[in-house]
Amino acid sequence: MCWSATADLVAGTAITAIGAACLVRVRSARELPLAALPLILGAHQIIEAAVWRAGGGSGPATLAWAVVALPLLAGWVPVAVLLAAPPAARRRLAVPVAVGLATAGALAYALTRRTVTAEIRGHTVGYVIDLPYAAPLVAGYLVATVGALLLGGDRWVRLLGVVVALGAVLCAALWRLEYVSTWCALAAVASVVLLVRGRAPDGAVRPANGGNRPRG
Repeated sequence: MCWSATADLVAGTAITAIGAACLVRVRSARELPLAALPLILGAHQIIEAAVWRAGGGSGPATLAWAVVALPLLAGWVPVAVLLAAPPAARRRLAVPVAVGLATAGALAYALTRRTVTAEIRGHTVGYVIDLPYAAPLVAGYLVATVGALLLGGDRWVRLLGVVVALGAVLCAALWRLEYVSTWCALAAVASVVLLVRGRAPDGAVRPANGGNRPRG
């Protein structure tokens, strides 16, 4: 299926429903931000459907898409992974979290100073924003999002990280200005892994004491 307003709307609706199912399965408040990730990514695709319908441009839908794609995900993903990770994995997540929060702040500031424009290019959408220090910001963004997932505490989070990392390489190779749009779409689809994680035995939330029974 080629990406279009209809494709984004259908995919976004389906992924949002999966996100709702992930939230229903949550058994710990610490898991909520990670479980909500498919919900956010699904809503993001629905927002892009509105960008398609508007014919691109720099309207509210374009700005809303950029806010989610750039500062929100840069900060949300590493913090969500940190909260859901077992204690043994949290120390190694400190770097992605710090980098993510710093990157999110820089991107949020850039969005207040620059205009984001969406351009319809065949079956993809290209987003144009004149980011200062673009290379360090992109590197920080990938460390925060992909890096946090790869360092996550269970195999399902790491699997999501591998899929998203491979998708980043593929999208960068095939598209340039449309890279962020196509990568976010792939990340949204890949986030269904989190639903599987909710069902898998090693995706279950463990007690804080590691599951040890008190001794009598």
